[in-house]
Amino acid sequence: MDNFNELQNLEVKMKTPNVKSQLLRIICVFAIFIFSNGRTMNSNNQMIRAVNLGGWLVTEGWMKPSLFDSIPNKDFLDGAGLQFKSATIGKFLCAELGGGTIIVANRTSASGWETFRLWRINETSFHLRVFNKEFLGLDSNGINLVAVSTNSETSGIFEIIRKSDDSSHVRIKAPNGLFLQAKTEVLVTADSNGEGQWRDDDPSVFEMTKVETLRGEYQVTHGYGPTKAPKIMKDHWDTFIVEEDFNFIATSGLNAVRIPVGWWTASDPTPPKPYVGGSLHALDNAFLWAKKYNLKVILDLHAAPGSQNGYEHSSSRDGFVEWGLTEETIQQTVDVIEFFTARYAKNPSLYAVELINEPRAPGVPLSVLTKYYEAAYKVVRKHAPNAFVVLSNRLSGDPKELFPVSSGMKAVVIDVHYYNIFSDIFNEMTVEQNIDFIQTNRSAELQAITITNGPLIFVGEWVAEWQVRGATKQDYQRFSEAQLQVWGRASFGWAYWSLKNVNNHWSMDWMIRNGYINL
Repeated sequence: MDNFNELQNLEVKMKTPNVKSQLLRIICVFAIFIFSNGRTMNSNNQMIRAVNLGGWLVTEGWMKPSLFDSIPNKDFLDGAGLQFKSATIGKFLCAELGGGTIIVANRTSASGWETFRLWRINETSFHLRVFNKEFLGLDSNGINLVAVSTNSETSGIFEIIRKSDDSSHVRIKAPNGLFLQAKTEVLVTADSNGEGQWRDDDPSVFEMTKVETLRGEYQVTHGYGPTKAPKIMKDHWDTFIVEEDFNFIATSGLNAVRIPVGWWTASDPTPPKPYVGGSLHALDNAFLWAKKYNLKVILDLHAAPGSQNGYEHSSSRDGFVEWGLTEETIQQTVDVIEFFTARYAKNPSLYAVELINEPRAPGVPLSVLTKYYEAAYKVVRKHAPNAFVVLSNRLSGDPKELFPVSSGMKAVVIDVHYYNIFSDIFNEMTVEQNIDFIQTNRSAELQAITITNGPLIFVGEWVAEWQVRGATKQDYQRFSEAQLQVWGRASFGWAYWSLKNVNNHWSMDWMIRNGYINL
């Protein structure tokens, strides 16, 4: 239909006596025009007021620390970042050039090159990875310590043995059965019998500092192992989120849930090790409960193969971003999105599919992310033509960088996350300054990315928590109300992080029940 010509014809016909009839025709034509040309319009569109079900199907240890309590030697989980200072030399072990050559003991301070990341084999044995992703090993003579292999299986296994009465002092047993020792600043060898008295003049003694910790799905399942992990995780899935939570959500003024899921769930009941089966059954229950209580579901791929941001909430093994480095990880993720969409397409609660959560710049190049979004969008449309498709902004990326890829998509949404934490600018802010930042800065940011005929905007994560110490309940109420007012202007809606959390202000369940948030 030529919309403009039709409107002109109707305008002429308005001069006839049947004005009411012609007015109805104009309204209908305008409706056709809007829905055929406005790519952000969708007859299914409602303002989303949601809560995230975080920490449930994708583990985040800070949200439920007790989940890790019974893991043997739980300080040494995958991804733990360790630094070692020679007791005799007084300087840190370092992967020279970040990796690819020898290990030295000549750094007076420690940072990335001086940090060794664990790949856990069992509670006492490990591979150790360095800054440039090589693994610690021995040279061809079997004595000198190097980091040259990119294959963990060929690099060798190390043991870290703590002094019985002092967990910060350790010896490190090398693959040859002997212990490392820092003989000089540039000569670290594996040729000590390790039988000394832990004195500071023993070159096999190192002072260990743990500088990084990951407690995600990889760590909890690998830490417990294939025998214990299935029961531990089933108990968690069966109790952390239950049907009554959906009833509470539905009666508290919310109309949707955003459910973070991991890529391994698409391989249930036999996901790749160390993941364990059962999470798909829990997700099925979530969709049944959502349907029962008339809640919409935003299915969010929170953890992609290899990790898209290196954080525990993307199930990173060691903090490195591996997703998107190969075509295999991209295609595997597209397949995961297709599996989930096809499985739940006929459930009336499936409202939106978020293709990936918080990819990190510059680890994930925009060109790679764009390629993935275009492919994943197509498989969602194949199975769920009316569902919204949510694109997550890159961490540290430009707020509008996804507008070009979204321009050719229908019912598309951009997910932005707004927290008054995670940045030094919030460290010294007062109550009033935090509230003003929401009402002024965040409001302006939201307005700037909300454009005519552009994608809808979704504040997919926010929380009524800040760096303010000693804030009163009234302060929190005002802070949450300010956010509700501003996020309420987001064209798609918002989702609080999260429903359950041991940290009270991060738990919407607790905040609502205790009168901190009023919906």
